[in-house]
Amino acid sequence: MNGLPASASEFDTILCLEKSGKIARDSGRDRDYKGRYYNRDGSDGRDGRSGRNGRSGRDATVFADGSPVSLDLSGRDGEDGEDGEDGDRPRCRRRYSNKVKRNIHAADGGKGGDAGSGGNGGSGGLLTVYYSNIADLKSILVRSQGGEGGRGGRGGDGAIGCRCRRRSWTVKSCKGKKGTDNYKCKKRKYRCYQGSDGRDGYDGKDGKQGNNGFLSLVKGKQQLKADNPQAELSFVELNGKSIRLSKNRWISRNGAASLLAPGSIIADKYREFDKRIERDFQVVWREKQPINNFSKAKIKLNLNNDGKIEVDSPQKLWLDISKNQENDLTKLVVNHAIPEKEVTELKPADFVGSGENLTVSIVDLAGRSDIIKTRFKVEYEVRDDNGDEYEADIPPELVTKDYNRFTLALGKLPIIPKQGLEVGTKVRIKVTAIRSLGNRSKTQTITWKALVRER
Repeated sequence: MNGLPASASEFDTILCLEKSGKIARDSGRDRDYKGRYYNRDGSDGRDGRSGRNGRSGRDATVFADGSPVSLDLSGRDGEDGEDGEDGDRPRCRRRYSNKVKRNIHAADGGKGGDAGSGGNGGSGGLLTVYYSNIADLKSILVRSQGGEGGRGGRGGDGAIGCRCRRRSWTVKSCKGKKGTDNYKCKKRKYRCYQGSDGRDGYDGKDGKQGNNGFLSLVKGKQQLKADNPQAELSFVELNGKSIRLSKNRWISRNGAASLLAPGSIIADKYREFDKRIERDFQVVWREKQPINNFSKAKIKLNLNNDGKIEVDSPQKLWLDISKNQENDLTKLVVNHAIPEKEVTELKPADFVGSGENLTVSIVDLAGRSDIIKTRFKVEYEVRDDNGDEYEADIPPELVTKDYNRFTLALGKLPIIPKQGLEVGTKVRIKVTAIRSLGNRSKTQTITWKALVRER
């Protein structure tokens, strides 16, 4: 640690910093209310800067014909991280009165700055080779090594805090006139607390080694077209037209270095071109609402290696869809589109009857229950001294659906005893509706607090 005093004797006579709240700043020094200068905490050391990452090596394309080729596609090394600065030693004064009527605290040493981490090494460049004869790759020498990671810096040393000359003292205070009955004295003990040593800064982490470059092989001389396997478009943008997605499919293999000239440095795993995949996509709109009503809703498309187009529906829109494949054309048929907010527009309606005839009714204000599947769970609480509660799934045969109105025959549930269905019984009913369409699902809770009565 830095910040050591000049000698042990000086160390034993260091003044303590008063922390009673009466100190004011003056030209960077601490002064108490009587004008005596006291000491101050040491400043913390600055943190070291992290090293920059090394640049990746350049990419290269080669047409192999047996002619010697030498390439250096290596990544650059990462920079070393900077050391953290040492914490500053505190300002420590020697003298103070042993009649000070307050607890005081010695100044703390400054913390050491944290060191910067080393930068990561750059990755080796990508090598693409077009060939007719695989043996021609033996004439290609490539070094595509990842760069070394930079070394982490060293954390700064924390400074030693000030020490008290004495740890405690007693001050006698008197009131009244000496020699009279009003003269009274009392003693009070005060303490000096040692200053804390500044924490040493943390050492920086070493940077990671960069990855070796990667080899891609293509048999033939015709250069590959660029990939376009993904798209994100609104329904309006897709209306009345198709979009083409494409990608190059590759086969992964091992043993890249064994194909190239001896001494080549590159990742062991490589890939070889298999074939080009191109597919068209089109939307067929059968929802009764106009497609322009959903201009903000976008779908994500992704062409996978099997030649199938995967569709990711909008989060705020529930779709009833089907896909038809006609050769290389994928048609997405949108039968129904329901904004998510309309899924949970169920409202309580009637609570009628008693005994086996007790029913509750729920209305779908959005009017989409002909498309959305709905099932129900119920919690039935009898609000008497016992507070009995019954919970069950409501079987489909006890649910009557009339367009967008559901009637639940709760009185026919075997778990609810007859006394809980009698006229005059106070009940609390919570019905949970589980609504689903395709792979989407959402719940809504409807509650009643009521008195069972005849119609």
